[in-house]
Amino acid sequence: MSQTSNQQETSAAEEAVAAQAVSPEAGRELLDQLMKPEVQQSLLVLVDQLPKLTEMMGALTTAYDFAQSIAKDPVFVNDLKHGFAEFATPVVGKVKGVAAAAIEANERAQADTSTIGVFGLLKILKDPNVQKSLRFTQAFLDTLNDRQKGQR
Repeated sequence: MSQTSNQQETSAAEEAVAAQAVSPEAGRELLDQLMKPEVQQSLLVLVDQLPKLTEMMGALTTAYDFAQSIAKDPVFVNDLKHGFAEFATPVVGKVKGVAAAAIEANERAQADTSTIGVFGLLKILKDPNVQKSLRFTQAFLDTLNDRQKGQR
């Protein structure tokens, strides 16, 4: 019975190939592939999953249509551009300011060849920015230490 079924499948496949005017070599290759048990098993699994695949394709089509409609909406695109610009402009300004300060500090440091002594170091330690940085560093190290103790 299996052989009769295979023969019927073969003849039906041959008719389908002939109807589409596919070359005989390509038709034979297709038939050889279709006769493999793993291909037949995969086709059965695929047929079983067709309702789910159809449902998924419907959802994907809906999502695609929505994305296409908003991508073509000039008001939405313009709002998106303005929103991004409002977010990016301050960030870019800050980054440029920090980069300019770093370049200027590097130039000053290379131009100044004086030696910093103990009294110069004490004077630097009184600077508010140095104090702020030292407090941050101390708080950061304390936090790391507390977390390390908590893991033991």
